Order: sequence, then structure tokens, then C-alpha cells
Amino acid sequence: MSFSPTPVDPTGSRSVQEQREKWERKRTRTARALVQTEQKYCKQLQLVNTYFVEILKAKGTLRQDIRESIFSSIPSIRSVNQTLLVRLENGDVGRGFDEFCPHLHHYVTYVDNIQNANKVLALQVKKNKAFRRFKKLQESRPEFHNCKLEDLLPLPIQRIQQYKHFLRDLSENTSPDYPEFQQLSRSVKLVSEVSQRIQDNARSHDNHLQLRRVQRLLKGRKTKVVSPGRWYLREGWLRTVPPKGAEVKPKMFFLFSDVLLQAKPCHPLHPTNGHKFAGQRLYPLKDCTVDKVFGHTKSQGGLLSLTFPKAKLLLMSSDQEDLNDWYSSLSSAVGQLLSRNTVVHQRDDLVRRPLRCFVEDQKNQTTPSTPPTTTPGRKRMAPPPPQTPSTSRPPAPVEAEGSASKRVKLTEGPAESEPARSSCVIL
Repeated sequence: MSFSPTPVDPTGSRSVQEQREKWERKRTRTARALVQTEQKYCKQLQLVNTYFVEILKAKGTLRQDIRESIFSSIPSIRSVNQTLLVRLENGDVGRGFDEFCPHLHHYVTYVDNIQNANKVLALQVKKNKAFRRFKKLQESRPEFHNCKLEDLLPLPIQRIQQYKHFLRDLSENTSPDYPEFQQLSRSVKLVSEVSQRIQDNARSHDNHLQLRRVQRLLKGRKTKVVSPGRWYLREGWLRTVPPKGAEVKPKMFFLFSDVLLQAKPCHPLHPTNGHKFAGQRLYPLKDCTVDKVFGHTKSQGGLLSLTFPKAKLLLMSSDQEDLNDWYSSLSSAVGQLLSRNTVVHQRDDLVRRPLRCFVEDQKNQTTPSTPPTTTPGRKRMAPPPPQTPSTSRPPAPVEAEGSASKRVKLTEGPAESEPARSSCVIL
């Protein structure tokens, strides 16, 4: 019996060829757009470098430190991008970005300085009359097309975001067999790291502005809101349920990554603080337990129970959706703090000396038949004094009992006589 060879399906080969042609068209279109936008970008960098950086340096209108604070690494960025533009115009995209990426540190420097640059520029425009006149004269040139210096300074940051999208489209429409595929893949990774840094800096700056806004809403300076490592999460009105059945009063709450701030509105007729709040209590979230209570409002709203080491807070809202959002935000903040503390406790247990070894050393010192042996020429360190319940280590939080069970068991005796470390602060 003979077998005839399987006929080749012309439809399948045609579809593969059509897909390759489609990829090639997308790649060509993306490369063309990249070159065109790069040409415009380099012209704008040249304007800033020529009519601002170099002329200001020659005239001495601004001191060197102020000039560098405003323009940072723009001269270096312009030089690097001129070299990249030559590669792109010659159609060598992969090699061009492969040579461009080692110089991304100029962009990192610029990204980290952009907020300070905007602040220094605004200050010089306000207080330096000679610079204000110079800036207005340069911006009136026809080359700027009515663009302000404030519009040109963010261009390198915006260009990094564009590079990420261009490179991603090029790599997706390039065959892995092409030599440029590896170069484009490396460039996508490196440019994406700088893009992520830009987003992180923007989030940090927005968070700082939120903290300062809340600080200005509070009366006086007793309550410190701006703190390193603190993140603003949310704010809103909630009603507090007093423990002795008194009147339920609405309070303003500000939730941060580590604390919950309770405040009350100032008197509306106050001449200066009528629109502000007075801080009442600051609740640390480190040892907080969040529970949701249902059934008291007939399916409308609900009640949240917040338990702290030395306080308990009941929060009520008639808006079920708003209460669920508060519950999610509080639980997330407490959970992140708990996971962070658990990692610290585990690392701390690894370097702490076990109590069993300490007890064995004390027994060896009280036994006369086994005197300690000393090595000539070396000093033997004296053992630490025995611990007392008053000087013992503080117990681990109750929430961390499952993750740090050894610490809880070892300090179970003296932990009962020692008060909890964290509690609410009455402002």
C-alpha cells in the first residue's frame, strides 16, 4: 500500500504571509512616528539649551547653582538624543536605543530634580526682575511658537513615557529571529524602569501635597501630619458612638498608612479657624483590630468596631457603600502594618540569643566542679546579668501571635504585668 504526500495548504501559508506583512506595516508605521516625534523633541531641547541655558550662562543673570537647579541635565540629554536621532534617521532603531540606554542616568537625574526645578523657577520668576524680563523676551521668539518655559521643562519626562510605548510596539511587531529583537527587548526593560521611577516620584509628590493640605486644615501645630514614610489614604465624616449612651456626634476622620486621626470642626464663626478642624485623638494602627457589625440599622449603613490596646472606637455611617470602603481601607492599612512588623520580628528572632542557652550558661557558672576554661592571650566576656520582669522585652502584638508564636510563648509570663506600648494620643 502506498501513501501520497500531504498536500500543502495554500490558504495557511497565505495567512502566515499576510500576518507577517501586517507586522511589518505596523513596525514601519511605528518607526516613522518615532523618528518624526524625535526630530521635534530634539528641536525643543535645542531651543531650551540655546536660548536659556547657554545665554544665561554667558550673561550671568542667574547664579550657577540656581541655573543647574532649574535646567539640571538638559545639556547632557540634548547631546545624547542628538546621537539617537542620527541612528533613528538611518533606520537603525535597535542599535540606536542599545547605545542610548547606558545614558539613561541623565534622565534619572532630571526626573528626581523636576519638582525642585519647578519650585526654583517659580521663585525666580517672582523675585528676580532681570530673569523675569529675560524669560519673557525669549519666549516671545517665533521659534518657541508661544510655548512657555514651564511647558518645555517636563518634555524629557513625557518623552520617556513615549519611548516605552514606541519600544513596546516595535518589539511586539518584530520577529524573535531578527537581530534587533534582543536589543529592543533590553531597551524596553531599561526604559520601563525609568518610567516606573517617574510614576513613583509623581505618587510621592502627590502624597506630600495631600499631607500638607491636611496639615493646613488643622488648627494650630500640635498635631503633626507630615511625617516621613506616611501615606495619605482617605478622609470623611463618620459618627462616633460614645460608650455611655451619650449623643452620637459626627466627626471628621483622616486615615493614613500608620495612624487614624479624629478631629472636630471648629466654630464656624471663628475669625481665622472657621473652616478648620481641631485634632482630638490620634490612634496608632499598629495594634488595631477592625471588625464590622451589622443589624442595628435595618440594612442601611452599619457599624465598625476598632479595638486598640487602651481604647475602643465605634464608628457608624448610614451609607453602606461608604462604610464598606472605610472597612476595606482600614483593614488594608492594618494588614500592611502587621505584615511589615511580622517580617521584622522574624529577622529579630534570628539574631537574638535563645533563652535556653542563657539559662545553661547560668547553670554552668553556679557548678563548681566544671570551672570555665580560658584561652591564654584572650579575654572572656562576662555573661549578661539575669533579666527581671521589669526589664523584659515587650510582648508581641496580639495580631502577630500566629506569625511570631515563639516570641509570645517566651514572654508570656512577664507580659501580663507590662502595659501595651501603643495607645491613642489625646490631642
